[in-house]
Amino acid sequence: MASGRSAYLNVMVDAAEKAGRSLIRDFGEVENLQISKKGPGDFVSKADLKSEKIIRETLEKARPAYGFLLEEGGEIKGSDAQYRWIIDPLDGTTNFLHGIPHWSVSIALEKDGEIVAGVIHDPVRDELFHAEKGTGAFSRGKRLRVAGRTSLVDGLVAVGDKHFRDGANLPLGCGVRRMSSACLDLCYVAAGRFDAYWEEGLKPWDKAAGALIVKEAGGYASEMDGGKNFVYGRGILAANPALHADLLQKLPQWCAQDSAKAKTAT
Repeated sequence: MASGRSAYLNVMVDAAEKAGRSLIRDFGEVENLQISKKGPGDFVSKADLKSEKIIRETLEKARPAYGFLLEEGGEIKGSDAQYRWIIDPLDGTTNFLHGIPHWSVSIALEKDGEIVAGVIHDPVRDELFHAEKGTGAFSRGKRLRVAGRTSLVDGLVAVGDKHFRDGANLPLGCGVRRMSSACLDLCYVAAGRFDAYWEEGLKPWDKAAGALIVKEAGGYASEMDGGKNFVYGRGILAANPALHADLLQKLPQWCAQDSAKAKTAT
């Protein structure tokens, strides 16, 4: 077990890596299934469920009293109401389904309604991001820091929904990416690869671990309107402190412009 990590974080890393090994094996079969008549959809659904089973069994063995909030399995109450695991066994399912190597496994630990630890594992790149409340965010032994940019000009942002796909309503020179893995988008903000990320309509397992990793890397995470319920609220906005404040002011106007443009187009 790695030094400097708590016992429960080591358990989370172990569970994520076990699930990742299973998914990598299944991912190797996806390309072959793409050309079959049936297609890979059912196969990927089974891979997702198998990953969730591996994670759940690993965590239950180590902490049998903790509850679960699972993407596939729903809510499972534990005898210790103080703690709950929040799990996305395969974030980026569409990418996985089409053989695109950009997807991840996400595990968060919630204590009394607050996220206190998070692990996100990218098995394809063998890259693991993790954070514990108050101790920083890390990947490959290095501490993560959000980017220091104070303007979006020449910046790079990730979006996860229909908004701004072509970048038309963003400041001139700002690049836009739509990567279709909320967990990795948040990690990339924490690592300074993206300057900001926002998306509406996410579920708790899409953002619980990633939001903590952003915060522990020196960034801010909130709902898109600034609300603090970024795990259970409708959407998320993550960025460094300067850009987060700027985007809270600008996003409503951009969203309105984008909606008006969409109505005109139809």
